[in-house]
Amino acid sequence: MNILHIISSPRGEASFSIKLGNAIVEKLKLENPDSSVKIHDLTKTAFPHLEEVHLNSFFTPAESRSPELAEAVKHSDTAIAEIHDADVIVIGAPVYNFNIHSTLKAWIDHIARANVTFSYSAQGPEGLIKNKKVYLAISSGGIYSEGPMTAFDFTAPYLKAVLGFLGMTDVTVLRVEGVSIPDMQATALDKAIENIAL
Repeated sequence: MNILHIISSPRGEASFSIKLGNAIVEKLKLENPDSSVKIHDLTKTAFPHLEEVHLNSFFTPAESRSPELAEAVKHSDTAIAEIHDADVIVIGAPVYNFNIHSTLKAWIDHIARANVTFSYSAQGPEGLIKNKKVYLAISSGGIYSEGPMTAFDFTAPYLKAVLGFLGMTDVTVLRVEGVSIPDMQATALDKAIENIAL
């Protein structure tokens, strides 16, 4: 099994999404001892926000790209290759202002490419990345899975929607919640790890 662990938190060892993601990876490795793990920390090798040169590179055939466009498409090609090589993808996603960190959004913008990872036909859109298992390791200061703040839970629905659009429909959401709530923060991570079901 090839496991790809995507990290998007800039908080390093203090990050709850990284801790939860690591726990998911460790459980996967226990069940599949011969697994290999590739870690891609988006905060250390940040993807550029999409600019005109990137969009032009996406829509220009490879044989027609200028040197500038060939360079601009490399981030996207590398990220998509990593996904294709993986059997399981673990995505760490801390909640910032009710949504994902901008580094993760940039990564998504580079992997969502027409006629590469999705296509349109008369029958509608089709995701082209098939047969992947995805785990979302979501961390948040508050509680968004239930209660009055569920209306503000844009992270899980967005990630499930965009990954599903690309063909990755087997998505499990795991959360470490309440890390900023005094009477919950001490046990939030342990509770989340206990709830990991592969």
